Amino acid sequence: MDRNYFLKNPPVGILYLSIVLLFLAGCGTMIAPKEENMRLSGRYQDAIKLIENREAQGRALSLRERFTLCDAYLQASVYKKMFLCTEALERQLASESSHMLFLGVGSVSAMPWIMRARAHLELGDLDRAISEAEKAYSIAKGGSSGYDTNRFTAVALLAYAHEKRGDPRQAAVYLDKLNKESISFMGWGVQALEKRKAKAFAYFSLKRYREFLEQGDDALSAFSIGLAGVTGDTQQTYSSEFPVRFARAKALYETGRPEEALKIYGDLLSHPQVRQWGSVYWQILFDMGKHSIRIGRTEEGIDILEKAVSSIEEKRSTIDAEAARIGFVGDKQDVYYSLINALIAGRQYERAFEYVERAKSRALVDLLASKKDFAIKRGNEQEIKTVLAMSDSAETEDIPIGAFTDRNKTRSIQIKTREDLRTKAPELASLVTVTSQTVTELQSLVPADEALIEYYYRDKDMYAFILSDGKLQTLKLDAEGLTEDVQAFRKLVETPASTRFMEFSRKLYARLFQPLEGVLNKKNLIVVSHGALHYLPLNALHDGHGYLIDRYSIRMMPSASAMKYLREKKTPMGGVLIFGNPDLGNPKYDLEYAQREATEVARIRPRSRVFVRKEATEESLRKHCKDYGYLHFATHGQFNPEAPLKSALLLAPDAGSNGMLTVDKLYSLNLDADLVTLSACETGLSKVANGDDLVGLTRGFLYAGSSSIVASLWKVDDLATAQLMTRFYGELDKTNKREALRKAQLETKKGYAHPYYWASFQLTGSAN
Repeated sequence: MDRNYFLKNPPVGILYLSIVLLFLAGCGTMIAPKEENMRLSGRYQDAIKLIENREAQGRALSLRERFTLCDAYLQASVYKKMFLCTEALERQLASESSHMLFLGVGSVSAMPWIMRARAHLELGDLDRAISEAEKAYSIAKGGSSGYDTNRFTAVALLAYAHEKRGDPRQAAVYLDKLNKESISFMGWGVQALEKRKAKAFAYFSLKRYREFLEQGDDALSAFSIGLAGVTGDTQQTYSSEFPVRFARAKALYETGRPEEALKIYGDLLSHPQVRQWGSVYWQILFDMGKHSIRIGRTEEGIDILEKAVSSIEEKRSTIDAEAARIGFVGDKQDVYYSLINALIAGRQYERAFEYVERAKSRALVDLLASKKDFAIKRGNEQEIKTVLAMSDSAETEDIPIGAFTDRNKTRSIQIKTREDLRTKAPELASLVTVTSQTVTELQSLVPADEALIEYYYRDKDMYAFILSDGKLQTLKLDAEGLTEDVQAFRKLVETPASTRFMEFSRKLYARLFQPLEGVLNKKNLIVVSHGALHYLPLNALHDGHGYLIDRYSIRMMPSASAMKYLREKKTPMGGVLIFGNPDLGNPKYDLEYAQREATEVARIRPRSRVFVRKEATEESLRKHCKDYGYLHFATHGQFNPEAPLKSALLLAPDAGSNGMLTVDKLYSLNLDADLVTLSACETGLSKVANGDDLVGLTRGFLYAGSSSIVASLWKVDDLATAQLMTRFYGELDKTNKREALRKAQLETKKGYAHPYYWASFQLTGSAN
């Protein structure tokens, strides 16, 4: 039995007062175990080390110790260990008869599932979060005590998960369910409090701040009340209250009471350990920066927002434990957007552009946070992997826990290992840390015969940055309804019988490109898209007289900074390594013209090697890929928007592989290809995370070593694609890759006028 539960959650009513007195009379002591006080006061790392040391000495952990350890891992965002710990806790619960029954509250029986649901929410795996929360509710609801308040928490998590999934109606269903959850007579006081705490979590998560505030101070602060009495440590109590006080201030700020909020924020910022509370810290700075700008103190606001961005970029993991505790996950992109807007309003265009690039570095960093099996392209492989491991270890420890002096020590390790990584493996550093170049550096990367256009938008505001001839120009465009227009255009352009696509083609041209033509003086363009624009075939935009492809030669880049890591290769004109129409075990997936395409490309390039049907395997690719400068895949592609690192090219299965050449495998592949052509369905599609950067097969092949990739945006026509690809390889003898693709598309357009047949393919990376 947890002897301190009532100290942390004061019960209500005379009946409970009597019960508590009887309960405490037999307990002997009011002092909680040392590790639990550490956990409850936010000293997660200390609690972890204490319990891990006990286990390392061969001592079997009690149920209570295991629970404390798992929760400390969760709060500290040590996810891998947390998942292993909850599995052990689950086994222990199954084998022990006592489940730490709390009077009027229930047991920890459902906690492994509660913890995993919270972790999956933080990591963005909503399906798993929902599955775990549903299981937790089932266990808590069916418990023998009938009092288990974990059912309140489980329903609150389900409401939050469905809101994050973009299903507010289902979130409302679960919120209503939470309101209707019954409270037993014997557990009335504590259960009522626990229910209001769960409702506070749900309302804050759903950004329903007024209702959050209506839950009462005791629903938020009961956790911390009594802790001072138990430990006599007001500093620890203050630390454990930190996220609660932030949550209250945030709700006040969002409900039109900024003066009250800023007073609390100022008090929190004066705390000497404020920077340890990573997620809370940047959100305080964000609100204070916005407020300064709103009241006309723009330079002060910009300075505060820059500090908020720096705080965000100190944290590579996507979630901080304290933000998770109060159910709030801030949208980091809002910070960048507010800062960029303020800089542009102040005509500080170069700084604004640099922050646009920094914003676009976030998605790949977040998605690759747990990926450590990278191919090493230059330098000593073992030395680089050692530095990478040190960097990961330092960043894992650099979380808002432990003593402030320890954190400073860890930060210095981080800085050094990141610098080592940038020196020893700059391409790898660009993936695992936030790196960007200055405008001066970017200008040197844009060839003299090209102009770079980079789009950035959020809400109704959109900016186009044009870098050409050593000058940066910035134009403001209208983004209202942009996503809907792109979606409508995509739907129509993917339907060959449609004629309505032209309406949206002209509309998108007028809003995205026409305002730029007055300052564009180059026909060769590098375009860096943003958000929904990643899914837009620019070549198919129409000005009323012709398509963009008729006048411009366009290549794409995932970010301007990525140009630094593209090394043009002196590949001799020679053969192509070709994979065509792999045998996927089902005749309905056979691609007749893809196989013809493979053999025709091989005919054009005599020194080519072709693998078709059962021979078109991942093993064949790994065995021969370094022998060819050109790789060609005429196969099916599969884009997974929920798990973009699992997007794949489909090859024939073999003894060592299921045939799924996924993006995460590409990050471990070391190619030296000048060109990879993905003549497949949806291979150019990528996941846009938080509206900034993208992760998909294209970026995977860029990192694997290809200078450029030709890939498709939608399910392409088999016959038209075969003809287009044959022409493309024929043109490569005469011109660069970008122009070869353009000419092949123009030739295909003569026979197939609708953009569905020719506009899907685009070149990303180097043109030459």
